[in-house]
Amino acid sequence: MRSFDEHPAPRRGRRKFDDDDSLLLKRGRLTPALQEDPDLPDVGDRWSSWDAAVHGPDPKPSWVRTEHRAVDAELGVLKTGKEADVFLVRRFLPDTGESCLLAAKRYRDGEHRMFHRDAGYLEGRRVRRSREMRAMTNRTSFGKELIAGQWAAAEFDALSRLWTIGEESGLIRVPYPVQLIGTEVMLEFIGDGETGEAAPRLAQVRGESLDDLWRQMVDALSVLARAQVAHGDLSPYNILVHEGRLVLIDLPQIVDVVANPRGAEFIARDVRNVATWFRSRGLDVDPDAVIIGLLFEAGLR
Repeated sequence: MRSFDEHPAPRRGRRKFDDDDSLLLKRGRLTPALQEDPDLPDVGDRWSSWDAAVHGPDPKPSWVRTEHRAVDAELGVLKTGKEADVFLVRRFLPDTGESCLLAAKRYRDGEHRMFHRDAGYLEGRRVRRSREMRAMTNRTSFGKELIAGQWAAAEFDALSRLWTIGEESGLIRVPYPVQLIGTEVMLEFIGDGETGEAAPRLAQVRGESLDDLWRQMVDALSVLARAQVAHGDLSPYNILVHEGRLVLIDLPQIVDVVANPRGAEFIARDVRNVATWFRSRGLDVDPDAVIIGLLFEAGLR
């Protein structure tokens, strides 16, 4: 991993995905952030892509570097997964040294991703072109690229919505979604900004107050239910604990529980997954009572 004292660089980006935009399917539009740019900065790896990206919600946190002269430097891999890899990126101003750490989540292309979980999550998500819908359903290369784009856009939209709710209510926390370009989502890095060490997952936590963490968990699930969505894949491994707060991550499979015929099932599964972990640590929780309450809040009862 590169030292934080070394300097980073930018990239090119673009606007938000639109189901009705055929250009979404062109490889050139899917990966502009990762293509080589002959106009490279003197330091770092590439120019910041902020100017061409889809931006996160306002008000933007003061730490976000929005200057066009900023550059990005790759510092290493934070996580590898079946659908995406996450990289640590430092975005900084070469002339002042002002910087921020970002987690760049890059979804795999259609030839290198695994789509074994896609079918259930994609129920209730539709595109307006029948050709595109057939390609997705048949898992053609064309369809897989479209699905990859949907996962990235779905996660960015979900994070934007939940971050705004969390800022207003204080009941849920997610990483701030900095920008979206193609199949890359750049997020707030959750962890130690000095060392680049990521916050631990809930499954790794010892010594925290389980009662308080469970209260936070129920609050977050309640926020999701009132927004009529479910995380879709919630577990102790995609919840971080940072400065005593739970932080939900990995939301590309977020489920519209009204549009998806299995919506209630996804809510119940999320609850049981986390409740099982808390109960294994000795906390007496009642997942059935929580599920009933969430279904009511989601309008499914």
